[in-house]
Amino acid sequence: MKKYELLKDDTKIMSGRTLYRIKALRDFGNVEKGDWGGYIESENNLSHFDNAWVFGDAMVYGNARVFGYAEVYGNAVIKSTEDYIVFKNNWSSGRYFTYTKSNKMWKVGCFYGTGEELIEKAYADSELSGKCYEAYVKLVEQLENIRIK
Repeated sequence: MKKYELLKDDTKIMSGRTLYRIKALRDFGNVEKGDWGGYIESENNLSHFDNAWVFGDAMVYGNARVFGYAEVYGNAVIKSTEDYIVFKNNWSSGRYFTYTKSNKMWKVGCFYGTGEELIEKAYADSELSGKCYEAYVKLVEQLENIRIK
């Protein structure tokens, strides 16, 4: 059963693509039937399963996919999953953090820097955060090594 519909009369143009506002067709997660969401290019961008949702004026298009329990909100613009890996900090704040493949940089809250810098900052915050972020940085490094070979 579909959880949202595309509103054909509420659109935005982004990079020459037409994005459609979404409207919830049923209750799920923090979304109630009738709630308006953000903008997506097609149903390929947002899963009809679980609680994934695009809120407010956020936009998702191109090859980007939002699924599982991911939430895109604010003024976020997600245009492709090919350059980003998004994780969730499930050991403390529950916030999402991002690794950008093209420049090998990490974005966590207001932090933006290399994997080494992230690990150093995380250990300064707490032992648990340090260990967790270090594990994610090492995972990404392993994935990148596999992709290169």
